[in-house]
Amino acid sequence: MSEGLKIGFYRPGPIVPAQSVAGRTLMLLIGIMTFLSCVTFGGVLLVQKSAVGWSADVGRELTIQIRPVDGEVLESNIRLAISLAEAIPGVAEARALSLEESEALLEPWLGAGLDLSDLSIPRLVIVRLSDPNAADITRLESEIAGIAGAGLETHAAWRVQLNTMAGTIVVSGILVLSLILVATALAIVFATRGTMSTNREIVDVLHFIGASNRFIAGEFQGRFLMIGLKGGAAGGLAAIVFFIAVGMAINAVMPEPSSAQLGFFFGRFALGLNGLLGIAGVVMVIAGLTAITSRLTVRRFLLQIS
Repeated sequence: MSEGLKIGFYRPGPIVPAQSVAGRTLMLLIGIMTFLSCVTFGGVLLVQKSAVGWSADVGRELTIQIRPVDGEVLESNIRLAISLAEAIPGVAEARALSLEESEALLEPWLGAGLDLSDLSIPRLVIVRLSDPNAADITRLESEIAGIAGAGLETHAAWRVQLNTMAGTIVVSGILVLSLILVATALAIVFATRGTMSTNREIVDVLHFIGASNRFIAGEFQGRFLMIGLKGGAAGGLAAIVFFIAVGMAINAVMPEPSSAQLGFFFGRFALGLNGLLGIAGVVMVIAGLTAITSRLTVRRFLLQIS
């Protein structure tokens, strides 16, 4: 009776033994490639998110620069510029920067602690738009031109440069990610061929008992799929830890100006839900690439020895 129970609950082991596939080295390689892929994807995503924020902020803000002119009252010109800007449809508010705020803008170039009272520092009026599409920028520009020493800056050139820079970074990141995936596929091809050569006896036995090439390829594909999933998951988790660690290090270790500059380009190094889903997608893509590449390589190898 006990013999019958043992036979009834017997589960056959895998046709391709786990020890027959050099899994540790390949798993480490896939983990490293996945980590690099996820870091590249995360960097591209952060830059793209920051670029969207840059474009939105720049597109909703104009600057009126008013220079001191002999015979003109600077404060009166500032008030006139504010009133003209607020009268334009689509303008949410217009605010003049104080003299202290204007001097603070010059500190990165001139340094702190300087006496700038003898300099004729232009004053700035920040105009925020509630609806950039509805604002009549041409009318505002023509009216501001009537104020002595005043000019309107729409930041359009900066917006184009920022979008171009962000687009270049994104395209470069996609190319790097593509190269990493190609390198991963090539490594899998060599690893699969080496594994097939090592397990030639198993393949011959399977052929002898009537197993088809499709069945044998499926068995090896399942083994490589598990290796790809484990290595990919490890690389993806390492990438998430990397972004968390870098974000904490920037906030705690780096000087404030450097941290602000990196934050300008990459935000707060917070991937968010989209980033986590993207990393999970990269892991699945690499696992699928491992399985498909190994299957194609195995089928070609079997055709060669048939």
